[in-house]
Amino acid sequence: MGKLKVLLASSEVVPFAKTGGLADVAGALPLVLEALGVDVRVIMPRYGSIKAVGESAAIGKNVKVYFAASDEYFSRPELYGDKFGDYKDNLDRFTFFSKAIFNILKKDNFKPDVIHCNDWQTALVPVYLNTLYKYDPFFSKTKTVFTIHNLAYQGLFPKEEFPKIGLDWSLFNMHLFEFYGKVNLMKAGIVYADMINTVSPTYAEEIQTKEFGCGLEGVIAERRDRLVGILNGIDYKIWNPAFDNKIFKKYSINNFADKYTDKARLQEEAGLKVNSRIPLIGVISRLADQKGFDLVADIIDKVLAMDLQFILLGTGEHKYHVLFEKIQKTYSKNAAIYLKFDAILAQKIYAGSDMFLMPSRYEPCGLGQLISFKYGTVPIVRQTGGLKDSVDEFDPSTGEGSGFTFTSYESGRLLAAIKKAVSAYGNKNAWEALTKKIMGYDYSWKRSAEDYVDLYERAREQS
Repeated sequence: MGKLKVLLASSEVVPFAKTGGLADVAGALPLVLEALGVDVRVIMPRYGSIKAVGESAAIGKNVKVYFAASDEYFSRPELYGDKFGDYKDNLDRFTFFSKAIFNILKKDNFKPDVIHCNDWQTALVPVYLNTLYKYDPFFSKTKTVFTIHNLAYQGLFPKEEFPKIGLDWSLFNMHLFEFYGKVNLMKAGIVYADMINTVSPTYAEEIQTKEFGCGLEGVIAERRDRLVGILNGIDYKIWNPAFDNKIFKKYSINNFADKYTDKARLQEEAGLKVNSRIPLIGVISRLADQKGFDLVADIIDKVLAMDLQFILLGTGEHKYHVLFEKIQKTYSKNAAIYLKFDAILAQKIYAGSDMFLMPSRYEPCGLGQLISFKYGTVPIVRQTGGLKDSVDEFDPSTGEGSGFTFTSYESGRLLAAIKKAVSAYGNKNAWEALTKKIMGYDYSWKRSAEDYVDLYERAREQS
């Protein structure tokens, strides 16, 4: 069948533009696909924040990145909205982007076997391929893969804006675009894509249920024969304490004692008592209900009454800013709160903490637990989505497992998991064996990329 040709279409790509994990995936996955022998290219909008690039650039050795340019739509500094909310013309903007993809491919004479679309911003690509370009010989062999990174963000727009998409009104129906009287781009992308995937196996199952389906559970369940879950990887050139220049002292499994230097320096910088025997729980997160902070709010006083330390970095909902500002004042001796974004401090927290807390209500993949593994920082997580796929309950009697978990979304269960972790920390030898074990785990992109190649091949086989 010849060399597999793939175009990865994404609204954000590292190192050019980023608001979240999608950009990390779109920047890392193509590099590993290239190493596996795939002819892979990337396309994204040319935002105003991207300086000094022409129509294309490159990442890795030879991965070509195309830029869809429009001063009207993409010259703004922010990607999707400003402090006043989402841009009002986002449907126009990403309709333009989706159509530009086809024009740019033709102009460069690149005929992909698969266009890999990501989230609602590129959901129109599978639609257009099956409507506007259905009989275009240039795309006669092109298939689509549609990746759902977070089902909660679906690309919803008023019904009145449907004509902007450039398709017949007959497609605005309950089987395609229509969703409770609105236009739903993600729904249409799911219906039209040849293959669909989520960023973890468990999330692929969860989104077929009412609890996690965000109203699309029926649509997704109908297409479950085309749905797979592939856990994201992480880039160990970035997330590795052996090479990390942002942390206080580099360390690895072979010189693990240096992790305690990082802990001592973090305690000192955060104004906490320097003591290696006191367990230090780290949190790096968006402060939102989705991330489990309603549970944290219920039990934080009980947690901080224990013999432990707590360090938090993040921003989010106002109610949690108020809560943690109060916590900082009340528990200044054993809590350090940073209500901001700080990439360097984040690395220091991964390196210097003993435990990493992620009590999420839902978590499509989660990268924090994979990063914390590499830094020998033991995760405390709720069993949901990618957290369930990557963290197993630690059994102190056998040494099996990789972290501390709870299943029911209840604050009491979270408190019990934290207590188990603190208790286990008291056994220094068993704890060190656990931390060294998890540092040896391989969640690099290679395994994920191989799964994506299989997914692309499955897409090519679809009629």
